[in-house]
Amino acid sequence: MRILLAEDDELLGSGIKAGLAQHGFAVDWVRDGIAAERELVSGAHEAMVLDLGLPRQDGLACLRAARARRNTTPVLVLTARDAVASRIEGLDAGADDYLVKPVDLGELAARLRALVRRAHGQPQSRLIAGGVEVDPAARRAWCKGQPVELTVREFDLLHVFMLNVERVLTREQLEQHLYQWGTEVSSNTIEVHVSQLRRKLHPQVVETLRGVGYVMRRDPAA
Repeated sequence: MRILLAEDDELLGSGIKAGLAQHGFAVDWVRDGIAAERELVSGAHEAMVLDLGLPRQDGLACLRAARARRNTTPVLVLTARDAVASRIEGLDAGADDYLVKPVDLGELAARLRALVRRAHGQPQSRLIAGGVEVDPAARRAWCKGQPVELTVREFDLLHVFMLNVERVLTREQLEQHLYQWGTEVSSNTIEVHVSQLRRKLHPQVVETLRGVGYVMRRDPAA
């Protein structure tokens, strides 16, 4: 799951990025409000963690501008413990949730997963499609009721498919979901991971549309 982090504090930002990476997130980090708005409206991320006190342009202005352009990416705002007014402003500006600093990384990860589930119309904690069941919080998967052992990257890829059932995803889109900026990805990496998912789950778990991309069906052929 690819997340955008907007935080100008180097120590806090590096800690959040490293912590979210341990929870399976690919994190792109920007340090000012202009860059934050640019990346938010690009639509390349499944959610955003936004500090309100950014240089060049504050977080509220970034959020208002993005919402004015009909961007619906889930945004979680970070606020100071005593900044009740700023929390209210953030929510009124279009934030979906907030956390008070100092941040508990486990709670942050859980809230981000919940925001993404809601954005994809999946309010339940487990995702189910095509005989496959995924628990994003526990990072566990089952196929026809049997537990399946997946690598970190295989699970991340399956999670993306489960959030986008019946939606065609290109190789480039999948790479954007799974890898943060600056990561070199071989041209056949996604194909290899899809092959492993088919081997561990079942051959029809993901359909290849030649020259287009991949799609997970809600009810694949037996």
